[in-house]
Amino acid sequence: MRVILAQPRGFCAGVVRAIEIVERSLEKFGAPVYVRHEIVHNRHVVERLERMGAVFVEKLDEIPDGAVTIFSAHGVAQSIIDQAKARGLPVLDATCPLVSKVHLQGKRYVARGRALILIGHAGHPEVEGTMGQVGAAIHLVSTVEDVARLALPDDAPVAYVTQTTLSVDDTRGVIAALEARFRDLEGPDVSDICYATQHRQSAVRDLCAQADLLLVVGSRNSSNSNRLREIGIEQGLPSYLISDGSELDATWLRGVRTVALTAGASAPEELVLDVIEALRRLGAIDVETMDGVQENIEFRLPSELRSGEIRGRTARKTTAMPAGS
Repeated sequence: MRVILAQPRGFCAGVVRAIEIVERSLEKFGAPVYVRHEIVHNRHVVERLERMGAVFVEKLDEIPDGAVTIFSAHGVAQSIIDQAKARGLPVLDATCPLVSKVHLQGKRYVARGRALILIGHAGHPEVEGTMGQVGAAIHLVSTVEDVARLALPDDAPVAYVTQTTLSVDDTRGVIAALEARFRDLEGPDVSDICYATQHRQSAVRDLCAQADLLLVVGSRNSSNSNRLREIGIEQGLPSYLISDGSELDATWLRGVRTVALTAGASAPEELVLDVIEALRRLGAIDVETMDGVQENIEFRLPSELRSGEIRGRTARKTTAMPAGS
């Protein structure tokens, strides 16, 4: 059986940065450190960090006074930041820089007097964070039908931003509906859409043309991983989202000659290798990697981790970990 690996797949720069912030915080300040919400949406990543001494919570009042506090890659509302400041918690912000960019774009649009529309999914942590960052009412839309129901005059000055785990392809229809309805509309340039989401989805579309089955490695609460599986279904392939090799079902492979294998942006490569080994236990396979985009983007760590101090709290250990650890 032929197994073709998507390129790119797995960790993006924002996820690498977020995980490294937790790892370096544990190294510099010692365990425990407290993380509000899962640092990224992957159970294996979270459990590994828990074994290292990270404690994941959903509310700030679960964090002891003075404990190092980390905000997840999805971002948080301004009210959460204000609560942390009021308590004097030493905070490291692991929000993906591309998410922070959406926050800034939204604030600029509102400051110019525009009604703001957010294209995204209700309940997603990133959406909740963005809606709580802008400091004004935000109209959330997910579908073309939502655009038609917006309680805004057609001649109102309007702007839109998008959830970063949605690609250009995901949002094209909604943006077209906004453009058709509103005469005075502004939005971000296509280049501002999350590169990682677009690259991974484009790779899956290309890969599906060569395969009989799609396997996506990722957690079920990962928005971008679920979307990769949906793309496979849209392309007419049997498509499955699995956390690791233990969830592989041999019955899926009956009559399959070529498997497409990818991973969501929060899934580590070790889980892809685990799925490959699970496939190999079922029979001989040939593994190859498709030609695709090579991503070389890196995001800087917070200055507190480079200096070893966070709001007056000095690092217990000063030995720096290797880059990318």
